[in-house]
Amino acid sequence: MKKIAVLMGGRSNEREVSLDSGANVAEALSSLGKYEVIPVVLESDDLTALPEGVDAVYIALHGGWGENGGVQTALNQLKIPYTGPGAMTSRIAMDKIKTKMVLEMKGVPTAAWSLASPGTEASPLPLPVVVKPPSDGSSVGISKVSTPEQWKGALSAALDAQGGKGEILVEEFIPGREMTVAVIDGKALPVIEILAKDGWYGFDEKYKSDETRYPFLEDGELSEKLKKTAVEAYNALGCRGVTRIDFRVSPVGRLYVLELNTSPGFTSHSLVPMAGMKTGLTFAEVCDKILSSADYDR
Repeated sequence: MKKIAVLMGGRSNEREVSLDSGANVAEALSSLGKYEVIPVVLESDDLTALPEGVDAVYIALHGGWGENGGVQTALNQLKIPYTGPGAMTSRIAMDKIKTKMVLEMKGVPTAAWSLASPGTEASPLPLPVVVKPPSDGSSVGISKVSTPEQWKGALSAALDAQGGKGEILVEEFIPGREMTVAVIDGKALPVIEILAKDGWYGFDEKYKSDETRYPFLEDGELSEKLKKTAVEAYNALGCRGVTRIDFRVSPVGRLYVLELNTSPGFTSHSLVPMAGMKTGLTFAEVCDKILSSADYDR
């Protein structure tokens, strides 16, 4: 693989994050001196901007067509290898409802959940709950609901994030600690704990705040259990390449998989490169390792 296109931008709610990730990845791969790297900013849900003769594609798109199996299907048709899981897995992982169903079917622990529609007057689960658009990432439209008065605003925010229609995921809020584990080629990287101000890790805490801390969890029983469960979730959905698995850990040490991110961010605040660098790799080497796993669905 010599000629590498880095796809970024797109039309999802996560466009700006994608542009940041893509620019970082393109610069990192170029710095290695062994690739011709072409940054490609997508303005539509198609590959008309993709140059000819590309050997592989690094997908730095987040959300929407870039993460829901759309771009993966298009690249499969062109038989161009790309980073991250294939089309079917991407489609499932991008839909938090389908992800929940698969995790439950495979025996991977996940928080209790229900659904709400635009006319739902109150939470279908006991408070507190987390209200989520099923098909958006980067915490867009996600709210914690602790009192009945917060319900309508949270439901409205989630609906707005997905165009005002469809079903909304309502998930039991698990008190305790937030953890994340990156898996590359089936191997779990060091566990990162997320310590956000006031205990809520929303969009601002992810991308704007310098107060959120990301200490590595010391090796031990909990770390090994998280890594093992992360790989189980990765395998349950049929992932390949890179995926980040997010957890809540209850005060008594029970693990709950929240979601799988098949195209995780590569911004200055992103956790996959952070975990990769903990193993001794540079940022560029983490990108290169992910690129080396590029493939397409045959």
